[in-house]
Formats: sequence, structure tokens, C-alpha cells
Amino acid sequence: MPEGDTVWNTARVIERALAGQVLTGSDFRVPRLATADLTGWTVAESASRGKHLLLRLTRDGEEPRTLHSHLRMDGAWRTYAPGERWSGKPAHLIRVVLRTARSVAVGYHLHDVALVPTAEEESLVGHLGPDLLGPDWDPAEAARRIAAKPAATIAEALLDQRNLAGVGNLYKAETMFLRGVWPWTPVAEVPDLPGLVTLAQKLVASNKGRWTQTTTGSLRRGETTYVYGRRALPCRRCGAAIRRAEQDDRVTYWCPRCQPGA
Repeated sequence: MPEGDTVWNTARVIERALAGQVLTGSDFRVPRLATADLTGWTVAESASRGKHLLLRLTRDGEEPRTLHSHLRMDGAWRTYAPGERWSGKPAHLIRVVLRTARSVAVGYHLHDVALVPTAEEESLVGHLGPDLLGPDWDPAEAARRIAAKPAATIAEALLDQRNLAGVGNLYKAETMFLRGVWPWTPVAEVPDLPGLVTLAQKLVASNKGRWTQTTTGSLRRGETTYVYGRRALPCRRCGAAIRRAEQDDRVTYWCPRCQPGA
């Protein structure tokens, strides 16, 4: 599933292509919106909230609307110039097409596509915890929400978007490594939860504006992470073989020496 920075970057791509433009056409290839027509609406803003994309629209005399989508594991938005060939993904995966005089935005394999009054956005994203890349980021509140379930594993808690919005598998694994926390540690036994979530936020924010994600500071292939995606390779700190296991239906990576278990 895309991390918060990937969704933030996607929102910026859509904003650059569509913001301030009047839609000259729209095509929804999802049953619930099959008859929706946004022609004549102006794209006011493209925003992200955790892993959710929110395209806000206005039109004189109408209540503002928001087009919501979620990328999950396989969704993507691509933008093209009018007349440019759409490439990269099969046409049968297209779910939304938005056209303006200067750009075309195409949403592939999007999930949870919905069109709601902007005033009702909270019905779609109100359950989320503080957004790591949003103005509402609050490490104390994120830590409080995590601590409310002391028996949960810390890996599970970091991925729970109701606690903090934007952490995915990569930043989960890298944050725990850098703090020396074993992934199966119960929340109640994790020291300094505010420090943990603050680090997660810094890692995610450090990759805003670029598509190559790094937690090590290096952008060279094979050097971008400490443990994520490095099963059986030597730990960059101690040399022990990095381990990989299934945890709560997700994959977890860790160093058995730097992150000793119970």
C-alpha cells in the first residue's frame, strides 16, 4: 500500500495539472458514479489526508464537492496533455477521467471512489488519526491513540490509520529499526511513544516531493533502507542477517540483534 508521502506527491501531480482549471469533461467508470458529470466544475484544490486523495471542486451557485479516491496497493493517477497517448497501464483499469483545456487526469484501479459535498468530507476521512503530512499533525495525540490499545503490537499500532495517518509497511519497519524496537513488542512496553511517532513523521516528510523513498539518506539503488526489503542481507549497523516474517497479514522486516525480541 502506498505510504503517505506517495499519496502527497500524487496529490501535487494532480494539482499541477488541474488546479484552477474548469473541467471540460468527466468519465466515471465505477457503477455508483456512472451518470455523474463534472463538466463546468472548477478544480479548486488537490489534497491528501493520510492515504486518501481529495479533489475539491467548485461551481457558481453550487455547493462545493469533493472527489475522493484511495490508491490502496495498485491505484494510480496519471496526467497527460490533450491528445497525448495514455500509456503505462491497461485501459480496462481506468476508473476516472477528468479533462480540462490543458490537461487530462486519468485514475487507474482507484478504490473507494466517491463524490460528496465538501462539507461532508469527514464522513470519509474523519476516522483518521493525525496526518503525518498535514497541518493537524500532533505527535502527542498520535501517541495517545496508540497507547489506548496497550496489548496491540507496536507494528500493528503504527499501521492503524486511526492512530496516525500515513505510515505504511516501509516506514513502519524503518521506524522500529531506528528506535531499536522489536515489531512484536506490546504497545504498553514501548518507551517514548511520542518520540517514536515523531521519528515516523520525520521519515515520511523527508521524502515529500520525490518518488524515491529513502530512510538512510542515500538515493542509490540498494542503499535506501536499513531493513525494509533486505531479507537475509547484513544489517547496516551490526552485520546480522535481516529477517522477514508475516505479521498481522503484512510483511515485517527487522534486525534480530538491533531489535531483540522478548
